Amino acid sequence: MNELWDVAAYVWPSYTGDEPRTRGFWPEGNGEWQTVQSATSGDNPQLRQPLWGYCNEADPKVMEMQISEALKHGVNTFIYDWYWYDGRPFLEQCLNNGFLGAKNNEKMNFYLMWANHDVGNVWDKRIAHFEDNVIWRGALFDDEFNRMTERVIEKFFTKPNYYQIAGSPVFAIYELANFLAGFDNLEEAKAGILSFRERTKARGFNGLNLQIIVWALTDFEVVKNGIKTKMPVNEVANFLGFDSVTHYQYVHFAKLNRDYSEIMVDVVKEWHLISEKFEATYFPHVSIGWDNQIRYSVKRDSTAPENSEIFNNPPAEIESALKAAKQFLIEKEVNPKLVTINSWNEWTECSYLEPDHLHGYGYLEAVARTFT
Repeated sequence: MNELWDVAAYVWPSYTGDEPRTRGFWPEGNGEWQTVQSATSGDNPQLRQPLWGYCNEADPKVMEMQISEALKHGVNTFIYDWYWYDGRPFLEQCLNNGFLGAKNNEKMNFYLMWANHDVGNVWDKRIAHFEDNVIWRGALFDDEFNRMTERVIEKFFTKPNYYQIAGSPVFAIYELANFLAGFDNLEEAKAGILSFRERTKARGFNGLNLQIIVWALTDFEVVKNGIKTKMPVNEVANFLGFDSVTHYQYVHFAKLNRDYSEIMVDVVKEWHLISEKFEATYFPHVSIGWDNQIRYSVKRDSTAPENSEIFNNPPAEIESALKAAKQFLIEKEVNPKLVTINSWNEWTECSYLEPDHLHGYGYLEAVARTFT
Protein backbone atom coordinates (compact mmCIF):
# COMPACT_ATOMS: atom_id res chain seq x y z
CA MET A 1 0.00 0.00 0.00
CA ASN A 2 1.15 3.52 -0.80
CA GLU A 3 2.25 4.90 2.60
CA LEU A 4 3.12 8.49 1.68
CA TRP A 5 0.17 9.58 -0.48
CA ASP A 6 -3.45 8.74 0.21
CA VAL A 7 -5.24 8.70 -3.14
CA ALA A 8 -8.98 8.32 -2.60
CA ALA A 9 -11.46 7.72 -5.43
CA TYR A 10 -15.22 8.07 -5.05
CA VAL A 11 -17.23 4.94 -5.84
CA TRP A 12 -20.73 5.19 -7.32
CA PRO A 13 -22.33 1.92 -6.10
CA SER A 14 -25.06 1.53 -8.73
CA TYR A 15 -23.44 -1.03 -11.02
CA THR A 16 -25.29 -3.99 -9.59
CA GLY A 17 -28.79 -5.39 -9.71
CA ASP A 18 -28.52 -6.74 -6.17
CA GLU A 19 -30.39 -3.78 -4.64
CA PRO A 20 -34.14 -4.50 -5.11
CA ARG A 21 -35.14 -0.83 -4.92
CA THR A 22 -33.09 0.00 -8.03
CA ARG A 23 -35.50 -1.91 -10.28
CA GLY A 24 -37.76 1.14 -10.36
CA PHE A 25 -34.97 3.12 -12.04
CA TRP A 26 -33.24 0.35 -14.00
CA PRO A 27 -35.74 -2.47 -14.62
CA GLU A 28 -33.32 -4.64 -16.60
CA GLY A 29 -31.74 -5.65 -13.30
CA ASN A 30 -28.10 -4.65 -13.81
CA GLY A 31 -28.22 -1.26 -12.14
CA GLU A 32 -27.10 1.84 -14.01
CA TRP A 33 -25.15 -0.26 -16.47
CA GLN A 34 -28.53 -0.16 -18.24
CA THR A 35 -28.02 3.57 -18.90
CA VAL A 36 -24.35 3.18 -19.84
CA GLN A 37 -25.21 0.50 -22.41
CA SER A 38 -27.82 2.79 -23.97
CA ALA A 39 -25.28 5.57 -24.61
CA THR A 40 -24.75 6.79 -28.15
CA SER A 41 -21.11 6.81 -29.19
CA GLY A 42 -20.76 10.40 -30.45
CA ASP A 43 -17.28 11.33 -31.66
CA ASN A 44 -15.56 8.72 -29.48
CA PRO A 45 -17.13 5.29 -30.11
CA GLN A 46 -14.91 3.74 -27.41
CA LEU A 47 -15.82 6.26 -24.71
CA ARG A 48 -17.87 4.82 -21.85
CA GLN A 49 -17.04 1.30 -23.05
CA PRO A 50 -15.59 -0.44 -19.96
CA LEU A 51 -12.53 -2.55 -20.66
CA TRP A 52 -13.51 -4.83 -17.77
CA GLY A 53 -17.04 -5.26 -19.11
CA TYR A 54 -20.36 -4.52 -17.45
CA CYS A 55 -19.50 -6.43 -14.28
CA ASN A 56 -21.50 -6.69 -11.09
CA GLU A 57 -19.56 -4.59 -8.58
CA ALA A 58 -21.38 -6.27 -5.69
CA ASP A 59 -19.58 -9.49 -6.63
CA PRO A 60 -16.58 -10.03 -4.30
CA LYS A 61 -14.57 -11.69 -7.10
CA VAL A 62 -15.00 -8.59 -9.24
CA MET A 63 -13.94 -6.37 -6.37
CA GLU A 64 -10.88 -8.49 -5.61
CA MET A 65 -9.67 -7.72 -9.13
CA GLN A 66 -10.55 -4.01 -8.84
CA ILE A 67 -8.85 -3.63 -5.45
CA SER A 68 -5.72 -5.26 -6.86
CA GLU A 69 -5.69 -2.93 -9.89
CA ALA A 70 -6.38 0.14 -7.75
CA LEU A 71 -3.50 -0.61 -5.39
CA LYS A 72 -1.16 -1.45 -8.25
CA HIS A 73 -1.76 2.02 -9.68
CA GLY A 74 -1.54 4.02 -6.44
CA VAL A 75 -5.23 4.33 -5.46
CA ASN A 76 -5.32 3.13 -1.86
CA THR A 77 -8.70 4.40 -0.65
CA PHE A 78 -12.28 4.12 -1.90
CA ILE A 79 -14.84 6.72 -0.80
CA TYR A 80 -18.21 5.03 -1.09
CA ASP A 81 -21.22 7.16 -2.01
CA TRP A 82 -23.51 6.01 0.77
CA TYR A 83 -27.27 6.53 1.02
CA TRP A 84 -30.01 6.42 3.62
CA TYR A 85 -33.65 6.68 2.51
CA ASP A 86 -36.92 5.62 4.12
CA GLY A 87 -35.17 4.73 7.36
CA ARG A 88 -32.65 2.30 5.88
CA PRO A 89 -29.54 2.19 3.70
CA PHE A 90 -29.77 2.22 -0.09
CA LEU A 91 -27.25 0.90 -2.64
CA GLU A 92 -25.13 -0.66 0.10
CA GLN A 93 -24.59 -4.02 -1.64
CA CYS A 94 -21.48 -2.93 -3.55
CA LEU A 95 -19.84 -2.05 -0.26
CA ASN A 96 -21.16 -4.87 1.94
CA ASN A 97 -21.11 -7.77 -0.50
CA GLY A 98 -18.56 -6.64 -3.06
CA PHE A 99 -15.83 -4.66 -1.32
CA LEU A 100 -16.08 -6.04 2.22
CA GLY A 101 -16.66 -9.53 0.83
CA ALA A 102 -13.45 -9.40 -1.24
CA LYS A 103 -10.66 -11.51 0.27
CA ASN A 104 -8.12 -8.70 -0.20
CA ASN A 105 -10.31 -5.84 1.04
CA GLU A 106 -8.21 -5.11 4.13
CA LYS A 107 -5.31 -4.06 1.90
CA MET A 108 -7.46 -1.13 0.78
CA ASN A 109 -8.81 1.73 2.89
CA PHE A 110 -12.38 2.99 2.57
CA TYR A 111 -14.63 5.61 4.06
CA LEU A 112 -18.18 6.85 3.57
CA MET A 113 -19.57 9.97 1.99
CA TRP A 114 -23.18 10.32 3.06
CA ALA A 115 -24.81 11.27 -0.25
CA ASN A 116 -27.77 12.96 1.43
CA HIS A 117 -29.32 14.55 -1.64
CA ASP A 118 -32.99 14.23 -2.59
CA VAL A 119 -33.79 11.62 -5.24
CA GLY A 120 -35.92 12.52 -8.23
CA ASN A 121 -36.24 11.11 -11.73
CA VAL A 122 -32.64 11.60 -12.86
CA TRP A 123 -31.68 7.92 -12.57
CA ASP A 124 -34.62 6.82 -14.75
CA LYS A 125 -33.74 7.75 -18.32
CA ARG A 126 -37.34 7.28 -19.45
CA ILE A 127 -38.59 10.20 -17.33
CA ALA A 128 -35.40 12.01 -16.29
CA HIS A 129 -36.44 15.13 -18.21
CA PHE A 130 -39.42 15.69 -15.88
CA GLU A 131 -38.29 18.09 -13.16
CA ASP A 132 -39.38 18.75 -9.57
CA ASN A 133 -40.43 15.22 -8.69
CA VAL A 134 -39.01 14.04 -5.35
CA ILE A 135 -39.07 10.31 -4.64
CA TRP A 136 -36.97 10.31 -1.46
CA ARG A 137 -35.87 13.17 0.76
CA GLY A 138 -32.25 13.24 1.88
CA ALA A 139 -32.73 15.18 5.13
CA LEU A 140 -32.97 13.18 8.37
CA PHE A 141 -35.16 14.43 11.21
CA ASP A 142 -35.54 13.83 14.95
CA ASP A 143 -33.71 10.74 16.16
CA GLU A 144 -33.10 9.20 12.74
CA PHE A 145 -29.75 10.98 12.33
CA ASN A 146 -28.60 9.41 15.61
CA ARG A 147 -29.90 5.99 14.57
CA MET A 148 -28.19 6.22 11.19
CA THR A 149 -24.85 7.37 12.60
CA GLU A 150 -24.96 4.73 15.34
CA ARG A 151 -25.19 2.07 12.64
CA VAL A 152 -22.29 3.67 10.76
CA ILE A 153 -20.11 3.60 13.87
CA GLU A 154 -20.87 -0.03 14.69
CA LYS A 155 -20.89 -1.47 11.15
CA PHE A 156 -18.16 0.51 9.40
CA PHE A 157 -15.96 2.60 11.71
CA THR A 158 -14.95 -0.56 13.52
CA LYS A 159 -13.52 -2.16 10.36
CA PRO A 160 -9.69 -2.27 10.54
CA ASN A 161 -9.35 -0.64 7.10
CA TYR A 162 -11.81 2.22 7.67
CA TYR A 163 -9.85 5.37 6.82
CA GLN A 164 -8.78 7.46 9.80
CA ILE A 165 -6.99 10.75 10.30
CA ALA A 166 -5.06 10.93 13.58
CA GLY A 167 -7.07 8.05 15.01
CA SER A 168 -10.42 9.54 14.00
CA PRO A 169 -12.62 7.87 11.35
CA VAL A 170 -13.53 10.15 8.44
CA PHE A 171 -17.19 10.64 7.56
CA ALA A 172 -18.07 13.01 4.72
CA ILE A 173 -21.38 14.83 4.22
CA TYR A 174 -22.26 15.62 0.60
CA GLU A 175 -25.01 18.22 0.92
CA LEU A 176 -24.75 20.71 3.75
CA ALA A 177 -28.17 22.24 2.97
CA ASN A 178 -29.96 18.92 3.41
CA PHE A 179 -28.01 18.17 6.57
CA LEU A 180 -29.14 21.49 8.06
CA ALA A 181 -32.72 20.84 6.91
CA GLY A 182 -32.94 18.03 9.45
CA PHE A 183 -32.56 20.46 12.38
CA ASP A 184 -34.51 23.50 13.53
CA ASN A 185 -31.42 25.68 13.92
CA LEU A 186 -27.62 25.72 13.84
CA GLU A 187 -27.32 25.04 17.53
CA GLU A 188 -29.30 21.78 17.20
CA ALA A 189 -27.23 20.77 14.17
CA LYS A 190 -24.06 21.34 16.19
CA ALA A 191 -25.50 19.29 19.05
CA GLY A 192 -26.23 16.45 16.60
CA ILE A 193 -22.61 16.53 15.45
CA LEU A 194 -21.37 16.63 19.05
CA SER A 195 -23.43 13.53 19.86
CA PHE A 196 -21.95 11.78 16.81
CA ARG A 197 -18.45 12.69 18.01
CA GLU A 198 -19.05 11.53 21.57
CA ARG A 199 -20.52 8.22 20.48
CA THR A 200 -17.55 7.66 18.16
CA LYS A 201 -15.07 8.40 20.96
CA ALA A 202 -16.97 6.03 23.24
CA ARG A 203 -15.96 3.20 20.84
CA GLY A 204 -12.30 3.90 21.56
CA PHE A 205 -11.44 6.31 18.73
CA ASN A 206 -9.64 9.61 19.28
CA GLY A 207 -12.63 11.39 17.81
CA LEU A 208 -14.50 11.90 14.53
CA ASN A 209 -13.11 13.61 11.45
CA LEU A 210 -16.24 15.14 9.95
CA GLN A 211 -15.66 16.15 6.35
CA ILE A 212 -17.73 18.65 4.39
CA ILE A 213 -18.07 18.36 0.63
CA VAL A 214 -18.03 22.00 -0.43
CA TRP A 215 -19.81 22.98 -3.64
CA ALA A 216 -19.27 26.69 -4.10
CA LEU A 217 -18.72 29.66 -1.77
CA THR A 218 -22.40 30.55 -1.42
CA ASP A 219 -24.56 31.81 1.43
CA PHE A 220 -26.92 29.61 3.43
CA GLU A 221 -30.13 30.74 5.09
CA VAL A 222 -29.91 29.50 8.68
CA VAL A 223 -31.43 30.07 12.10
CA LYS A 224 -28.83 31.02 14.71
CA ASN A 225 -29.62 32.28 18.20
CA GLY A 226 -33.30 32.26 17.22
CA ILE A 227 -32.75 34.65 14.31
CA LYS A 228 -33.03 33.75 10.62
CA THR A 229 -29.96 35.03 8.83
CA LYS A 230 -27.63 34.35 5.91
CA MET A 231 -24.17 32.95 6.51
CA PRO A 232 -21.41 32.03 4.05
CA VAL A 233 -20.88 28.29 3.77
CA ASN A 234 -17.41 28.53 5.30
CA GLU A 235 -18.75 30.30 8.39
CA VAL A 236 -21.47 27.68 8.78
CA ALA A 237 -18.86 24.90 8.50
CA ASN A 238 -16.57 26.68 10.95
CA PHE A 239 -19.42 27.09 13.47
CA LEU A 240 -20.39 23.41 13.18
CA GLY A 241 -16.78 22.37 13.64
CA PHE A 242 -16.08 20.38 10.48
CA ASP A 243 -12.58 18.92 10.57
CA SER A 244 -11.79 18.57 6.87
CA VAL A 245 -13.11 19.72 3.53
CA THR A 246 -12.84 18.60 -0.09
CA HIS A 247 -14.84 18.74 -3.31
CA TYR A 248 -16.84 16.10 -5.17
CA GLN A 249 -16.96 17.40 -8.76
CA TYR A 250 -15.75 20.39 -10.78
CA VAL A 251 -19.31 20.92 -12.04
CA HIS A 252 -20.23 22.21 -8.58
CA PHE A 253 -17.99 25.25 -8.75
CA ALA A 254 -16.19 25.64 -12.09
CA LYS A 255 -17.37 26.99 -15.42
CA LEU A 256 -17.34 24.06 -17.84
CA ASN A 257 -17.87 23.75 -21.61
CA ARG A 258 -14.13 24.43 -21.90
CA ASP A 259 -10.95 22.44 -22.33
CA TYR A 260 -9.70 20.67 -19.22
CA SER A 261 -6.49 22.73 -19.14
CA GLU A 262 -8.48 26.00 -19.01
CA ILE A 263 -10.76 24.69 -16.27
CA MET A 264 -7.76 23.64 -14.18
CA VAL A 265 -6.53 27.23 -13.91
CA ASP A 266 -9.73 28.09 -12.04
CA VAL A 267 -9.69 24.82 -10.08
CA VAL A 268 -6.25 25.50 -8.59
CA LYS A 269 -7.40 29.00 -7.59
CA GLU A 270 -10.41 27.39 -5.89
CA TRP A 271 -8.17 25.02 -3.91
CA HIS A 272 -6.27 27.97 -2.47
CA LEU A 273 -9.44 29.98 -1.80
CA ILE A 274 -11.16 27.14 0.06
CA SER A 275 -7.99 26.44 2.02
CA GLU A 276 -7.95 30.06 3.20
CA LYS A 277 -11.68 30.41 3.96
CA PHE A 278 -12.24 27.25 5.99
CA GLU A 279 -10.75 26.47 9.38
CA ALA A 280 -10.99 22.78 8.41
CA THR A 281 -8.09 21.17 6.53
CA TYR A 282 -8.63 21.28 2.77
CA PHE A 283 -7.71 18.23 0.70
CA PRO A 284 -7.42 18.99 -3.04
CA HIS A 285 -9.82 17.34 -5.46
CA VAL A 286 -9.33 16.22 -9.07
CA SER A 287 -12.25 15.37 -11.37
CA ILE A 288 -11.58 13.20 -14.41
CA GLY A 289 -14.39 14.62 -16.54
CA TRP A 290 -18.06 15.55 -16.73
CA ASP A 291 -20.88 14.81 -19.16
CA ASN A 292 -24.13 13.35 -17.83
CA GLN A 293 -26.25 13.75 -20.98
CA ILE A 294 -26.70 9.99 -21.36
CA ARG A 295 -28.97 10.02 -18.32
CA TYR A 296 -31.52 11.89 -20.44
CA SER A 297 -33.46 10.84 -23.52
CA VAL A 298 -34.07 14.50 -24.37
CA LYS A 299 -31.18 16.83 -25.25
CA ARG A 300 -30.78 19.30 -22.41
CA ASP A 301 -29.91 22.99 -22.36
CA SER A 302 -26.10 22.98 -22.33
CA THR A 303 -25.95 26.47 -20.78
CA ALA A 304 -27.08 25.09 -17.41
CA PRO A 305 -24.02 24.10 -15.31
CA GLU A 306 -25.24 20.57 -14.60
CA ASN A 307 -25.80 19.99 -18.34
CA SER A 308 -22.39 21.23 -19.46
CA GLU A 309 -19.31 19.20 -20.40
CA ILE A 310 -15.57 19.02 -19.91
CA PHE A 311 -13.66 18.91 -23.18
CA ASN A 312 -10.25 17.44 -24.03
CA ASN A 313 -9.37 15.50 -20.89
CA PRO A 314 -6.89 12.80 -22.02
CA PRO A 315 -4.71 11.07 -19.41
CA ALA A 316 -1.90 13.61 -19.91
CA GLU A 317 -4.17 16.43 -18.71
CA ILE A 318 -5.33 14.39 -15.72
CA GLU A 319 -1.71 13.69 -14.84
CA SER A 320 -0.98 17.43 -14.85
CA ALA A 321 -3.94 18.00 -12.51
CA LEU A 322 -2.78 15.25 -10.15
CA LYS A 323 0.72 16.73 -10.06
CA ALA A 324 -0.79 20.12 -9.23
CA ALA A 325 -2.72 18.54 -6.33
CA LYS A 326 0.46 16.86 -5.13
CA GLN A 327 2.33 20.15 -5.25
CA PHE A 328 -0.50 21.88 -3.37
CA LEU A 329 -0.21 19.37 -0.52
CA ILE A 330 3.56 19.85 -0.37
CA GLU A 331 3.43 23.64 -0.42
CA LYS A 332 0.62 23.84 2.16
CA GLU A 333 2.29 21.16 4.30
CA VAL A 334 -1.03 19.34 4.54
CA ASN A 335 -1.13 16.08 6.49
CA PRO A 336 -2.18 13.50 5.71
CA LYS A 337 -1.34 13.93 2.05
CA LEU A 338 -4.83 13.06 0.80
CA VAL A 339 -6.15 13.70 -2.70
CA THR A 340 -9.77 12.92 -3.65
CA ILE A 341 -10.66 11.91 -7.20
CA ASN A 342 -13.98 11.81 -9.00
CA SER A 343 -14.18 9.04 -9.57
CA TRP A 344 -13.44 5.35 -9.70
CA ASN A 345 -16.49 4.47 -11.78
CA GLU A 346 -18.90 7.32 -12.61
CA TRP A 347 -19.55 6.01 -16.11
CA THR A 348 -22.83 7.88 -16.60
CA GLU A 349 -21.12 11.16 -15.71
CA CYS A 350 -18.06 10.34 -17.84
CA SER A 351 -15.70 10.70 -14.90
CA TYR A 352 -13.92 7.42 -14.18
CA LEU A 353 -10.50 5.91 -13.53
CA GLU A 354 -11.57 2.43 -14.55
CA PRO A 355 -10.11 1.55 -17.97
CA ASP A 356 -12.14 2.00 -21.14
CA HIS A 357 -11.58 1.17 -24.79
CA LEU A 358 -10.53 4.74 -25.63
CA HIS A 359 -7.71 5.37 -23.14
CA GLY A 360 -7.13 1.86 -21.81
CA TYR A 361 -5.43 2.11 -18.43
CA GLY A 362 -4.30 5.66 -19.19
CA TYR A 363 -5.99 7.38 -16.26
CA LEU A 364 -4.80 4.77 -13.77
CA GLU A 365 -1.30 4.97 -15.19
CA ALA A 366 -1.41 8.77 -14.70
CA VAL A 367 -2.15 8.18 -11.01
CA ALA A 368 0.67 5.64 -10.78
CA ARG A 369 3.22 7.95 -12.38
CA THR A 370 2.25 10.75 -10.00
CA PHE A 371 1.97 8.98 -6.67
CA THR A 372 3.94 5.72 -6.75
